[in-house]
Amino acid sequence: MPQPPINSIDELEERLSRPTPEVVQLFRELQGDLLVLGVAGKMGPTLARMARRAMDEAGNTAKVIGVARFSQPEMRDRLEQAGIQTIACDLLDAEAVQRLPDAPNVVFMAGMKFGTTGAEPLTWAMNTVAPAYVASRYRQSRIVVFSTGNVYPLVPVTGGGATEETPPEPIGEYAQSALGRERVFQYFSGRYGTPAVIYRLNYAVELRYGIILDVAQRVWAGEPVSLAMGCVNVIWQGDACAWALRCLPLAQSPPLVLNATGPETLSIRYLAGRLGDLMGKQPRFEGAEADTALLSNASKAHRLFGYPTVTVDTVIQWVAHWVMQGLPTLNKPTHYEVRDGRF
Repeated sequence: MPQPPINSIDELEERLSRPTPEVVQLFRELQGDLLVLGVAGKMGPTLARMARRAMDEAGNTAKVIGVARFSQPEMRDRLEQAGIQTIACDLLDAEAVQRLPDAPNVVFMAGMKFGTTGAEPLTWAMNTVAPAYVASRYRQSRIVVFSTGNVYPLVPVTGGGATEETPPEPIGEYAQSALGRERVFQYFSGRYGTPAVIYRLNYAVELRYGIILDVAQRVWAGEPVSLAMGCVNVIWQGDACAWALRCLPLAQSPPLVLNATGPETLSIRYLAGRLGDLMGKQPRFEGAEADTALLSNASKAHRLFGYPTVTVDTVIQWVAHWVMQGLPTLNKPTHYEVRDGRF
């Protein structure tokens, strides 16, 4: 059954942060506060709000604590209004990290991707030094570590995507530093027995950000759509956050590595054509599809968590409507077409 379109940011954020029954059940069983590090990023507010809503529905009075630098005060205000306690902290300040409150459940979402080129030292610091401070401070906690499918090499588009057993072969300094983040948490897990999950996401989408939006905006504007990365994987951001929270009881030492994305290998050419049909536009293309792409196989996650609750085609329809209505976006292109790892 078609789902009705989303017409406002408030409606979108309610839909994104709506907890699934499984997340509510998780917080009936999981005890203790939840600390979300990097809560002010693209996905952090969704995950924190979802956890708070699930806790409230489950009758769990534990705290959700969101940590970030909060360079935008309005984000902090919105999180506080949603019942999330906030703490301003620079995770590159070792003493400030030590002062953060204890929490048995930690989700690490901090990191740097865009703007890496030209700021490589800061990228490495954010993606490896900050994790070292956090992994040392929260050695007694369980930690879900957000990572990325960028740690994998480009793989044949007909092969079903890289699995967790595919050896990492990161392209470019962002991807290399993301693998460094994983290795830091793996090291501390081995040293202290810290239970963890390495959550390799590839890629979350919503209506203000993501690959589907990038393609939709180009189709709507009559601009050519790049086929340099001819196929991609995507997952609705709400599902990605629900799965990440459900990883908390799966944490183990050595860390569990888990790919997270939808089951489809989504052709950019098909995506542009579907959006064009919905928007009454004829897509234009530039370049040609290669035989390889950055693709992840998340069949292990699908066995654990099931099919995403929001289908790819539903998101495509929602995004087409959002763009045609001229509703706000984050104005942050994903650069999905990049093949050399330079972001």
